[in-house]
Amino acid sequence: MQRLINLFPLWAVTLALLAYVRPQPFAELKDGIIPLLAMVMFSMGMTLSWRDFAAVLTRPLIIVIAASIQFGCMPLFAWLISHALALPPELMTGMVLVGASAGGTASNVVCYLANGNVALSVLMTTFSTLCALIMMPLLSWLYLNQVVTVPVVDMLRSILLIVLLPVLSGTLINSFFDRRLSRMRKIFPLLSSLSIVVVIAIIIGLNQHQLSGVALPALAAVCLHNLSGLACGYWLARLLNYDRHIARTVAIEVGMQNSGLSVALAVQYFSALAALPGALFSIWHNVSGSMLAYYWRYKDKNNGHSRPY
Repeated sequence: MQRLINLFPLWAVTLALLAYVRPQPFAELKDGIIPLLAMVMFSMGMTLSWRDFAAVLTRPLIIVIAASIQFGCMPLFAWLISHALALPPELMTGMVLVGASAGGTASNVVCYLANGNVALSVLMTTFSTLCALIMMPLLSWLYLNQVVTVPVVDMLRSILLIVLLPVLSGTLINSFFDRRLSRMRKIFPLLSSLSIVVVIAIIIGLNQHQLSGVALPALAAVCLHNLSGLACGYWLARLLNYDRHIARTVAIEVGMQNSGLSVALAVQYFSALAALPGALFSIWHNVSGSMLAYYWRYKDKNNGHSRPY
């Protein structure tokens, strides 16, 4: 099952190409985007317990620092890159929504591959997900209000339904039925990956007629955005005197976003084109994150360094 999950970029690209060739069947699944994203967040909840939320209090400083870098830098980078590349308003909207999102659930797997601190990664993702309930509508309004109308209250309501309720439901079930669900729990990462792959294909299907004109600048913007986040997270953590394992964890948490949530909000409140950066980001950040993780892992092996815990 883990091998199937590791092939996520391949499945995503394959289904995206299929959606480009045959867009209609995927475009008709538009109404399934929000339920699929809710499934992803429920799956995340099924990997957590109340102890994970309580553990945030044991390492508050680095977790707050990571969230500050994430919500401080990523929306700003998205806005700057969008202006630098002269992206149309719809793509700028999608870029900022990605930047204002919480850390992605895939960051925990990539952190493991990179010899980072996985426990800390889970805490950072949990904390940033809770912060996103307020920060995502607020940052979207701050950066986009002069470009498009941002329905802050409606976005907040949607985030509560897509993120908070599924995560808390999953956590509640996992906490009370922990032993009984030990085998079933293994399937949830695969369900999350499949859900994101289908969401990407739907967005490609919805935008097929516009892709030839915007795909290249959108992809360039997404790559620059992701790489800026990875570099910023790593070097700011190092400047604050954290060791390389913590710095890697922060880099991955900052650079890998919950782009699926940005896709759902873009489709619901803006346009299908505004969802394109999120769909491209979902593919690219798994590719770049995995490559960076294997580079760090290879470097540790050559230098004789072991996992930090």
